Amino acid sequence: MKNLYKILLVTILIGAFTSCQKDSRPNYQYMPNMYEPVSYETYGEYEVFPGKQEAMLPAEGTIARGESAFDYTDSEADYQAAKASLKSPLDSTQVDYDKAKGLYSIYCAICHGNKGDGNTSFSERDLIIPGGYDTKDITIGSIYHTIYYGRNTMGSYANQLSEEERWQVAAYVEKLKADLQK
Repeated sequence: MKNLYKILLVTILIGAFTSCQKDSRPNYQYMPNMYEPVSYETYGEYEVFPGKQEAMLPAEGTIARGESAFDYTDSEADYQAAKASLKSPLDSTQVDYDKAKGLYSIYCAICHGNKGDGNTSFSERDLIIPGGYDTKDITIGSIYHTIYYGRNTMGSYANQLSEEERWQVAAYVEKLKADLQK
């Protein structure tokens, strides 16, 4: 009985392999446009672009590579301008302090402390300048600018945090500062 199963299995496998390949006709080609793309000549005139323009226009609301939606540059003058005039687009109902606390503990607490008081293992070993938020002259604009560009030994977190997350963390830092000043 064992031999019968083995013979049957081998016969099915041989039949499957030989039935799929025939040299007399080509195999089926699924999505042939993936294998044979339509190519365009450089500077050719084609009907694919609306209004006979040379290329498609970027989607509305996009930002060109190398440009920023943030109007302030990485300079001391713009830091002071952001400190004086930049306000959060989030109102108090949009700030999620639980989410902000999680982001703060991931990105900020290692150097600034869980309470924002600056008491960390880095400050104990004099690896960073100690000091809490209560002793610093910061506003939500300066906090956001610092998260966006970095400041002194702190690097930028613009690639790690989205714009909304940066504002959430900035609001949480302001809350920590207010708690320390009580």
